Amino acid sequence: MKLKADLKTQIQAAPKKPGVYQYYDLDGKILYIGKAKNLKNRVQSYFNNDKGKSGKTRLLVKKINSINYIVTETEMDALLLENNLIKKHQPRYNVMLKDDKTYPWICIKKEPFPRIFKTRNLIKDGSEYYGPYASVSMMNTILDLIRKNYKLRTCSYHLSSENIEKGKFRLCLEYHIGNCKGPCEGLQSEEEYEESLNEIRNIIKGNVAVVKRELKSAMLTAAEKLEFERAEELKKKWEAFDNFQAKSTVVSPSIHNVDVFSFLEDKDLAYINYMKVNSGAIIQSHTLELKKKLDESPEELLEIGITELRDRFKSNSNEIIVPFLPDFKEENIVFHRPQRGEKRKLLELSERNAKYFMLERRKQQVKTDPERHTNRILEGMQKDLRLSELPRHIECFDNSNIQGSNPVAACVVFRDAKPSKKEYRHFKIKTVVGPDDFASMEEVVYRRYKRLQEEKEDLPHLIVIDGGKGQLNSALKSLDKLGLRGKIPIVGIAKRLEEIFYPGDKYPLYLDKRSETLKVIQHLRNEAHRFGITHHRNLRSKNSIQSELSLIEGVGEKSIQDLLRKFKSVKRVKEASLKELEEVLPLKRAKAVYAFFEKRN
Repeated sequence: MKLKADLKTQIQAAPKKPGVYQYYDLDGKILYIGKAKNLKNRVQSYFNNDKGKSGKTRLLVKKINSINYIVTETEMDALLLENNLIKKHQPRYNVMLKDDKTYPWICIKKEPFPRIFKTRNLIKDGSEYYGPYASVSMMNTILDLIRKNYKLRTCSYHLSSENIEKGKFRLCLEYHIGNCKGPCEGLQSEEEYEESLNEIRNIIKGNVAVVKRELKSAMLTAAEKLEFERAEELKKKWEAFDNFQAKSTVVSPSIHNVDVFSFLEDKDLAYINYMKVNSGAIIQSHTLELKKKLDESPEELLEIGITELRDRFKSNSNEIIVPFLPDFKEENIVFHRPQRGEKRKLLELSERNAKYFMLERRKQQVKTDPERHTNRILEGMQKDLRLSELPRHIECFDNSNIQGSNPVAACVVFRDAKPSKKEYRHFKIKTVVGPDDFASMEEVVYRRYKRLQEEKEDLPHLIVIDGGKGQLNSALKSLDKLGLRGKIPIVGIAKRLEEIFYPGDKYPLYLDKRSETLKVIQHLRNEAHRFGITHHRNLRSKNSIQSELSLIEGVGEKSIQDLLRKFKSVKRVKEASLKELEEVLPLKRAKAVYAFFEKRN
């Protein structure tokens, strides 16, 4: 593409160092912010050949009027800077973070005899903050554990040594019920209080094993000194922490201070789950949803997720478990892609969390944005089945017969992946003698599309045949006769292994059993089967009922219908008196019916 002279100069002047680049439009508004380990190579790649670039990327390049560069020392610095700048400016073409919640923290307040409480407001007053916690229940579990095992103050008094010496405070109810040791009247020293806080810090960080070791040591010391009440108190506390550790440990306690990231994506969104693991226990977990804007690769999206989540949760782990290796490297960080063992289990658990989050979002989407939900399913079908357009109109055929009796076929119609029941059609097989599925399929497909052609109705975007290669080939013969082969995509679905057959392809397609595409096709097949079987059953029932009444001489189709309309069943016709029959039929016919059943009895 032809570039303006000043833009060309800016591209050529790009440094060959790691850093961040910013694209501006004609009005000086930031269009896009990106990072690179080599700024010059990365920026030049946008302005090279357009082949392979998406429409959005080409549109972005057309709008670029100027470029700004910020050089950094390392690639990791560039990644962090990019993340902060995107949050600040929110450029139109950058990946968008979908959640902007304020998550709660556990605060250890900077004050004499510090209080511990949860908060969503971070105040820079020297207080300690731990978190943030994406799971409020996890945070509450930790706070409950602390409150039950440590007697900390909850009042908001300023417990300075001067105020305590002057006797400004009085013991409250919390002291009398045993939840506080009364530091307000000098009944607890700051040193003892600080010992409890050190243990609490370890618990919040997930280092429960350290606290248990210290408690066990103190318990044994107290027992040696014959301080049995103190030893019993420490034992109960140790048991509480042991129980908490047992419940929270998911893998070996030897896995210490590790970050786990997993990745899932669909057409427009990516989902990155983060788990913080310490001593085998998950102490933090959160799934980030990213809205794609350009042709971001999974590696790029994972980089964004890792940077954002580690920054948000203030993680300093040196080991990161990932499903695939990201593009960037950092001296102090080791990326590990486990294939087996305990760490592989952690990665699989993270993937399950990401999948659960994605499915929950999809359920919400069905309610809040049904059109988008439908389009996503149709786009998935188009991709999975290699179709040239969205299959908004799908038709499925199924045959129903028992030993060749009452052979019928059904055609069901789906619009936008949902049943359109008013368009369902039944077919009585006319040209086939005996149970011949292949010939029956050929007949109904021909009759269906012959009629649509004659009536100038829209043809479907996809035809699904319930059956394997034989039924599919029979349907193709009909499309050949009508000149429609190649104009309508057609597939067959076999019942045994749910294989999808294509015309002329000897190898079937196996879709993921959990895929939405397969679920829609199965729904089509099941509807066609249900609709065909129901019609077949009704025909057999009608024939069996009418066959007995039709044996009566002088009683025709209309008389049979009148009788069944009045008496509802053949059994009631048999039990009816002559007078009751005369109310429905002329006298002669009524006598014939009455005499027929009298003779049989």
